[in-house]
Amino acid sequence: MRTKVEFSYKALFRQASIDAFKKLHPRDEIKNLVMFVVWLGSIWTTIILVCGVLGVLPGQFNLFNVQICFWLWFTCLFANFAEAMAEGRGKAHADALRKMRTKTMARALVNGKEVQVASTELKVGDYFVCEANQLIPADGEIVEGIATVDESAITGESAPVVRESGGDRSAVTGGTKVLSDRITVRVTAESGHSFLDRMIEMIEGARRQKTPNEIALNIVLVALTALFIVVVFVLPPYAHYNETAAGQKGVVLTTIPVLLSLIVCLIPTTIGGLLSAIGIAGIDRLMRRNVLATSGRAVEAAGDVDVLLLDKTGTITLGNRQATEFIPAPGAAMAELAEAAQLASLADETPEGRSVVALAKEKYGLRAPEMAETYAAFVPFSAQTRMSGVDLFDGHNAAAGAPAQAKRGGAPASPRIADDGGTLVKVRQPAIEIPPGSMPVRRIRKGAAESVAQFVKAIGGGVDQTLMDKVDEISRLGATPLLVADRDKVLGIILLKDVVKGGIKERFAQLRKMGVRTVMITGDNQLTAAAIAAEAGVDDYIAQAKPEDKLARIRKEQEGGKLIAMIGDGTNDAPALAQADVGVAMNTGTQAAREAGNMVDLDSNPTKLIEVVEIGKQLLMTRGALTTFSIANDVSKYFAIIPAMFGMLYALHAGGHGPIDKLNIMFLHSPQSAILSAVIFNALIIVALIPLALRGVKYRPLGAAVILRNNMLIYGIGGILVPFIFIKLIDLLLVAIHLAP
Repeated sequence: MRTKVEFSYKALFRQASIDAFKKLHPRDEIKNLVMFVVWLGSIWTTIILVCGVLGVLPGQFNLFNVQICFWLWFTCLFANFAEAMAEGRGKAHADALRKMRTKTMARALVNGKEVQVASTELKVGDYFVCEANQLIPADGEIVEGIATVDESAITGESAPVVRESGGDRSAVTGGTKVLSDRITVRVTAESGHSFLDRMIEMIEGARRQKTPNEIALNIVLVALTALFIVVVFVLPPYAHYNETAAGQKGVVLTTIPVLLSLIVCLIPTTIGGLLSAIGIAGIDRLMRRNVLATSGRAVEAAGDVDVLLLDKTGTITLGNRQATEFIPAPGAAMAELAEAAQLASLADETPEGRSVVALAKEKYGLRAPEMAETYAAFVPFSAQTRMSGVDLFDGHNAAAGAPAQAKRGGAPASPRIADDGGTLVKVRQPAIEIPPGSMPVRRIRKGAAESVAQFVKAIGGGVDQTLMDKVDEISRLGATPLLVADRDKVLGIILLKDVVKGGIKERFAQLRKMGVRTVMITGDNQLTAAAIAAEAGVDDYIAQAKPEDKLARIRKEQEGGKLIAMIGDGTNDAPALAQADVGVAMNTGTQAAREAGNMVDLDSNPTKLIEVVEIGKQLLMTRGALTTFSIANDVSKYFAIIPAMFGMLYALHAGGHGPIDKLNIMFLHSPQSAILSAVIFNALIIVALIPLALRGVKYRPLGAAVILRNNMLIYGIGGILVPFIFIKLIDLLLVAIHLAP
């Protein structure tokens, strides 16, 4: 999805400008009560101007009132523009997905026979067949077969993925393409309810869904708006009383356009105009990381998360144990151990076996040898023997003329070996067969300590107790020891570790600074789990975990008032994903997991959960910062307008300044210029803050107290100082170009 959707910012800007006017419809405006008040004020001022033109209200059609009306409407339009810009990316994503929803033909299975039907006619429970180069017509789960599938249209990743029956990677998505083999799929979603349909609904529906915190903030903003409306409409009788007491008349501007301007300037229009854009932009930041949220609630919940539950394998560690070190036995040389370990691993195509070959090459410069002078009978790794190895025979003593695939004891030798960490090459060996009774020159084995020890003892050798003590020590530290032997002699140990991902410890430390605890979930035993938990820097761990253990831990934490986030991909993860406050399901996982979570990671990257939390935190930080700035703005505008309005009251002579004018610390030119300057600044500051609302405040892993302090220092004090500076500059400009008396 990332690579398929390209944005033209020129087109985005143009469409947002059009949508800003469309959103002036009362159906849209009433959804934001703060901006609804501005909208009503704009209409009221417009009516007054029209009445002035028609002569119903003489004197009301003047340059001052026209400018007020103009900037009130622009305040509405700028707020709508901010929301439309935030929605623009989501619309582009939705439009791209909608184009993928093409009607295709499906090879449905009816009574065991293939029947061509339209994809829209498939029902839940139906079966269909897909082969190479065919589009998958509907969402489903593979019940038979295995295939590589191109999901780039959804995930944006060009590399195909493997989908197979009977596991957690059985789910397939309508609109993706089978690249190889043949699969039989059971339909899990009808037309109109597919994953693509839900994705479009998520993107389009998320625009208007308000989060609990956003609703609470809206209540506060509406309360402040109501309070300032009352305060402003109390000013006319207060001004009239003071004018009478001072023996003055008409020195305080209390016309309806002026009062409406004052209301718009004093209510929290800045955050009111940007609030929706902030929430939508948070969802968009998730989408840019290929994570879909069912609503803004999930994003916000991620920002409030207290505990992260993460699987060890693939999230905290790389997922495959890697050979990291060779430890020679007493009396054995390191080079001898490395060579034997490499030879024993040539036929081991497991990730662990390939890592041994790679380690021998990278650390000791050993390459897979040519097998021209010796005959190699490979012993592949198996779960039963828990060993792999090779028997080497002297090729000069073998009989010639046998079939090309030589044999020993009836067992075929492996025709290929793994070289340089995974590249498969053919073994060069003569066309020979080992005569009965021939004894190998070398018998090299590598595998689990117990299995190799039994192999050595069966030949008549023994294992040094010091080496076995080292094996126990390595096991206690959470690593895996493998023994390497050549006939009756143990050469040493290969150290395997499930390597902790680089930088993961630092990321956990950042989360800890924010007050988020991390809990590792693993099926490993207590010793291994404790060692990896210490290395990764997690706060806690659950060893030998079963699905019910995850669910129990989530419920326990929630009972303590904590918000929990977790990630999963299997059907057994579904209960925990549904219970968690933030449940991120892998797109490669089962249908049950995807439906249980409230987010879907299209990249199926387990570490994405940490980014989800960071985006949620950033959303809350942005909202808090701009709310602080908005309220601080209102304080400045109050001190800009009120002193200028009442500045001539109780003056000693006509046209002079009274005692209240001393509060006009910005030295604004006149009441009219003060009001116009504040209204213009109030409109333009929304435009100025749109990039910050869409991009978000720069995320830093800080505690709540530090964030609050920074907000007060940067956005609180800044919110007071910025209006003072720019309102004064606008005032000077208006006077200079004669737009204000």
